[in-house]
Amino acid sequence: MSPFLSDDPPPMIEDPYSVPIEEINMIDGRLFQNDIHERHFKRLRDEDPVHFNELPTIGRYWSITKFEDIMFVDTHHEMFSSGHGIAIGPQVDLEPNPEDLNLSMFIAMDPPKHDLQRATVSGVVAPPNLAKMESTIRERVINILESLPTEETFNWVDLVSIELTTQMLAILFDFPFEDRRKLTRWSDVATSPPGTGIVETEEERRAELLECLAYFTKLWNERAAGEPGSDLISMLAHGEDTKDMEPFEFLGNLILLIVGGNDTTRNSISGGLLALNDNPAEYDKLRNDVSLIPNMVPEIIRWQTPLPYMRRTANVDFELRGKKIKAGDQLLMWYISGNRDDEEIDRADEFLIDRSNARRHLSFGFGIHRCMGNRLAEMQLRILWEEIMQRFSFVEVVGKPTRLRSSFVRGITELPVRVHKL
Repeated sequence: MSPFLSDDPPPMIEDPYSVPIEEINMIDGRLFQNDIHERHFKRLRDEDPVHFNELPTIGRYWSITKFEDIMFVDTHHEMFSSGHGIAIGPQVDLEPNPEDLNLSMFIAMDPPKHDLQRATVSGVVAPPNLAKMESTIRERVINILESLPTEETFNWVDLVSIELTTQMLAILFDFPFEDRRKLTRWSDVATSPPGTGIVETEEERRAELLECLAYFTKLWNERAAGEPGSDLISMLAHGEDTKDMEPFEFLGNLILLIVGGNDTTRNSISGGLLALNDNPAEYDKLRNDVSLIPNMVPEIIRWQTPLPYMRRTANVDFELRGKKIKAGDQLLMWYISGNRDDEEIDRADEFLIDRSNARRHLSFGFGIHRCMGNRLAEMQLRILWEEIMQRFSFVEVVGKPTRLRSSFVRGITELPVRVHKL
């Protein structure tokens, strides 16, 4: 069970300056659901940038909140392993529950296996393939935008953010188009602990993920029996280092690719629109100069930081800023905090679409686990905003966003908007 999901969770700390600093615990998903996490991270960066917590079922874990320290951990995979999981979890020495879905995925592996499996599928987002995809993405974007109701309220997340990313996933997997919303559902189930509004129990979560495995196993068998193709399933089925994967390893890598292709882009599409509405001077800049779009895209991704943290596990005893980290301790690299570190990013608390060096952010990670699809995510956002500005004078947010209760995915589930044509 994830922390703070019991029937009687501890009170949420709304004001981080009202309690002793050791009481601050950033894995409380309610901080992100209520969008009050930023002041908590500010206090940690200023006063305790390597912050210790411990829970009975989780064990010892450290919140790494400064840009420089996150970069160090992320780029030293030999000292800080991904092999015990990329999200906070039970102590590494606990006996695994045979009923749990112990999924293996290459982002949660160390070299050499990580390198071999990642190399098998990375070609799908290589520059030549991205160039071929651009016209398809633009066609899909235009169809989505042209179908939107005008001058009436609708949920931007459902009709635009989810629809675009799900269509792109269907292309990457060569997945049956009529079933594409299954991909969104499986992504949500995989990243949302029971009790947060997606699934109610671990048994329900397990059943849905096993349904995902069964569906993709059928596709795998079909692709394996045919000629090698350019879709992700065919690449896995024919890859020398992936063709003999066990079922849960296959499922783990599927979930990785689904979530990686879904959450970053989906929540950046929603978060970017919200940021422009919250900062009308920046929206005016965009209206006056649409050539800012390529620079605006990485600023949106920095501002939203769709995956707030990634976990590593210490392989060795290590000292960081005077704190003694023990081998086996979990380290949470809070990308969302590093992206607001004003010692590394000028005016980090401001959303600036013309920011210089806008690509200098942590949202995609660094080192061997840097996001494989980062250029595809940027391309989708760029094309979307190019086409939005061709046809709408204003995409107006007309109500408060509904946010996901999660510290691992910074998600927006509802964003009521109205679109106004040029």
